[in-house]
Amino acid sequence: MIEEGTRAVGYIRVSTREQAQEGVSLAAQEERIRAFCTAKGWDLIRVYRDEGKSGKSLDRPGVQAMIRDLKDDGVDVVVILKLDRLTRSVRDLGALIEDLFGGVALAAVDGSLDSSTAGGRMVVNLLGTVAQWEREVIAERTKDALTFKRGKGEWVGRIPFGFNVGEDGRLTEDPTAMRAIVAMKRARRRGASFPELARRFGVSVGTAFKVTKTDLRVLRREVKA
Repeated sequence: MIEEGTRAVGYIRVSTREQAQEGVSLAAQEERIRAFCTAKGWDLIRVYRDEGKSGKSLDRPGVQAMIRDLKDDGVDVVVILKLDRLTRSVRDLGALIEDLFGGVALAAVDGSLDSSTAGGRMVVNLLGTVAQWEREVIAERTKDALTFKRGKGEWVGRIPFGFNVGEDGRLTEDPTAMRAIVAMKRARRRGASFPELARRFGVSVGTAFKVTKTDLRVLRREVKA
């Protein structure tokens, strides 16, 4: 349990769609967080904010600044209004609490979580278990789908330059791209550099390097295998 006199920071967020909705504005969130900290006897030293940002990922300036600052400011707890203000992802929540917060607790004004308590830590563990289950289920579904596609003879993986995927899921040669490969090989033998090939044929330097080093007969056999 977090005691009185501990240091807290707040985090508030609205998405573009929510900015005009009553009750979730940045000002309203900050007011409730300040009142919550006052009632707890916590010292709220800073409030981080993200305006017009989705909660689907952690790629937000406010969240990232808060994570960086937590390492040096001696903060004990991060306070939010609701869990969905911080993240909508169970997986990201687990990463925040277990790794990124570095031992700093998380408390929600609406009472849905307080990781400084035994009950709150149990909730976090349950969320982590759900996230792990979700990852494994997705991996299993992906594996099954790829196995099914291979069984039907459909191409799985990166499409080699010079080929397209047909309606039946199989690779077919792109005549225009194949002519470009032959021309690139010829130009390379005449001394053209890879950057020059990339500019001339409108491909990346990496693609120019790879296609000029690839034996088309071997590539065709691999595609048909």
